[in-house]
Amino acid sequence: MPNNFSKQETVAFDQVFEKFEDGLVVSSLFNKYNLDNVTAERTGNTIWRPMPYIAQSFTGLDQSANFNRNYTQLTVPATLGFNHVVPLTLSATELRDQLQEQRLGEAAMQRLASDMNVQCSNLAALTGTVVIKRTSAASGFDDIAAADNAFNRLGIDMTDRKMLLASADYNSMASNLQATTRSFGNATSEDALRRAKVGTIANFDTYKLDYAYRLTAAAGSGTTLNAANQFYVPKATTTAATGETSNVDNRFQTITVNSTTNVKAGDAFTIAGVNEVHHITKQDTGNLKTFRVISVPSSTTLVISPPIISAGGGSDPEIQYRNVTATPASNAAITWLNTASASANPFWQGDAMEIVPGRYMPAPDSGLAVMTATTKQGVTVTMTRQGAIGDLSTKYRWDVFYGLVNKQPQMSGLILFSQP
Repeated sequence: MPNNFSKQETVAFDQVFEKFEDGLVVSSLFNKYNLDNVTAERTGNTIWRPMPYIAQSFTGLDQSANFNRNYTQLTVPATLGFNHVVPLTLSATELRDQLQEQRLGEAAMQRLASDMNVQCSNLAALTGTVVIKRTSAASGFDDIAAADNAFNRLGIDMTDRKMLLASADYNSMASNLQATTRSFGNATSEDALRRAKVGTIANFDTYKLDYAYRLTAAAGSGTTLNAANQFYVPKATTTAATGETSNVDNRFQTITVNSTTNVKAGDAFTIAGVNEVHHITKQDTGNLKTFRVISVPSSTTLVISPPIISAGGGSDPEIQYRNVTATPASNAAITWLNTASASANPFWQGDAMEIVPGRYMPAPDSGLAVMTATTKQGVTVTMTRQGAIGDLSTKYRWDVFYGLVNKQPQMSGLILFSQP
């Protein structure tokens, strides 16, 4: 028969769970998608989520020739790939102190919340492709306004924009606000002075990180593209030789370069002659398109994001999702943007980042004592307990299980400060 938790243990679990939920600062900023347990199991814990559509428009009264234009719905995989566990064993003597279990539970919940926040922050920092390079330290409004401008010229929705800032960068901005706007009765100034609070600035809701991913300086040198016609053609599905159809992840492209020596995942770069375009109007913004290195498969290939969609092939999907002015020329120079090691301060529009809560379901008659609680965001914490007759000790574990996905890297980015 399964064991049961005492009423006192249940109350203690509820109390520490409240602290866990309060600690989910970063993950609570992600949109949520609920994947039911049966579907998760039958699909290998992976669900394909739709990317935002981009529509086309045409001029003239007679549109007869344009009704056969195809709209390609692109999707990205979201996988329940993160699980964090805090296991421990209490002896029969340690359990004489009833507060011991509660204190360890608080520590477990605090660690699980921290793990989730770090994973969310790292995903945003490593996959966002709109890169803002600032030559000086963080100073205030102008820094965040640069991100606002970058999103505006790309046609990113002006609502629900979020930004995470490393503690030092956040406090530097707060210092600017309290010094330049300080006056009695000025809420912005007083919050900045008394609580080092930046709040909503330049259309971004800002949040302070106690941990921020540190992106080291790019060490690649003299990197160029070594082949022409390296453009990408989006497609919703691909068909294998056997006739099997499967979805395609269109967030990435493999390009060929002269050398990948010292190039690493996370490096940010531009390509000579390749400007960004407004996602909807397709007009040249006059700014070079920024890219990220996702992985380095070989000495001459890089997986990058976003793909180079120049409409070089002229197909409907290329026109629909075009993101650059031109296909890069052979030997086009790559310029690295992260020229000094610094904290990565990620930002995104709300629809880009998504969390997919998962759940473990231990068998009720397996001899385990099981207790669960679910946050407002849908993340479930599972606490289990099992006793050992050999030494009268008791094993405890706290688990969380979830997936994260950046559905649209071009709707997310990062600011790097103090870059020469």
